[in-house]
Amino acid sequence: MSHKANFKIGDNVCWNSEAGMVSGIIIKVHTHTFTFKGYIHHATPADPQYEIKSLKTDHIAAHKGTALKKC
Repeated sequence: MSHKANFKIGDNVCWNSEAGMVSGIIIKVHTHTFTFKGYIHHATPADPQYEIKSLKTDHIAAHKGTALKKC
């Protein structure tokens, strides 16, 4: 099931990580390719990527919208 979800800054989202389900707040929306933690992430206006700050820690992750769901 591939669904396109458009999230915005401030949205509370969840995603599945190696440590299980994690939740956080979107702090940035990327619509162009960017470098994050030494890796190139491909993003477009039609397929953006999101920076999310964990609610439990100060960890920041970058994910495509397909990996996220609203919590």
